[in-house]
Amino acid sequence: MPVLTSSSSISSSFAFTCLTIFLLLILHNSTAISSSKTAANVTHQSRQLSVNYYARSCPQLEQLVGSITSQQFKASPVSGPATIRLFFHDCFVEGCDASIIINSEPGNKMLAEKDAADNKDLRQEAFESVMKAKAVVESRCPGVVSCADILAIAARDYVHLAGGPYYQVKKGRWDGKISMASRVASNIPQANFTVDQLLKLFNSKGLTLEDLVVLSGAHTFGFAHCQNFVSRLYDYRGSKQPDPVIDPRLLRALRMSCPHYGGNADVVAPFDVTTPFVFDHAYYGNLEAKLGLLASDQALSLDPRTKPIVQALAQDKQKFFQAFAAAMEKMGSIGVKRGRKHGEKRKDCSLHML
Repeated sequence: MPVLTSSSSISSSFAFTCLTIFLLLILHNSTAISSSKTAANVTHQSRQLSVNYYARSCPQLEQLVGSITSQQFKASPVSGPATIRLFFHDCFVEGCDASIIINSEPGNKMLAEKDAADNKDLRQEAFESVMKAKAVVESRCPGVVSCADILAIAARDYVHLAGGPYYQVKKGRWDGKISMASRVASNIPQANFTVDQLLKLFNSKGLTLEDLVVLSGAHTFGFAHCQNFVSRLYDYRGSKQPDPVIDPRLLRALRMSCPHYGGNADVVAPFDVTTPFVFDHAYYGNLEAKLGLLASDQALSLDPRTKPIVQALAQDKQKFFQAFAAAMEKMGSIGVKRGRKHGEKRKDCSLHML
């Protein structure tokens, strides 16, 4: 799920609303292998986690988190894609340890992950979801549940609330002690990545080619800012021309709201032009119809290694749902911290323990 970027609030962005409606109107009827060491490490970490990890210490955990995510989803649907993206960006840098939520220390020149350039447009709604859920959990189970586990549960909740699969979340992560902005750029995919670049990064995390295609399906909902795809519209890979693959109608629509220079930085477009607020498998059909928003998305339907996977997932929603649940569990096992030597359980997810 490269560069998963959530939108501004619908009510706060007229430009966003206009662009979304326009895209929906004109496009609605469109046809629709890592190192063994890394892979083994992920497998070992996944064995350390358990669905029933808090069965005795905080048996009502899922309900407590769910009370917040359901409330947040109704109040601000953007919380869904925003939290999935937050989880992804957390796991790919230092592992799934909630280090992305830690605030930079005032006066310290070494910034925390959340203040890295690649994380500057992470939506506040995602952070709020975790912080609110953590506060509720702390009130009932003080000092027991990690912020990392709460983030993993919240991400699953939002997938399900938006129409996606409900899957069991394995728990037992501790919160990481290290959060450095300097470690973000080399671990987060960019919007213009080729399949080779994407695969190299995913492989380094113990994830496979299929995991790459399946996790990219998180772009079945959510939005991206113009800066992530504007080069496709005017100067694709230095050609001074638009990406020749992009659907001409999509190109015209996007150019109307995303000029080459001097555009509104707040304007966004949906990843999925057919059902942008629903977690389904339409993303893959859109790729087949040349309606992918990012270059890294569209590349998946063009590369002979990934094209067959895209085609299979476009035809079978349940297959996608099952594969996505499995891939999220696998991603959620990256770099898991256990014990006080490597981790902590923060009471305030944004602050290190004293």
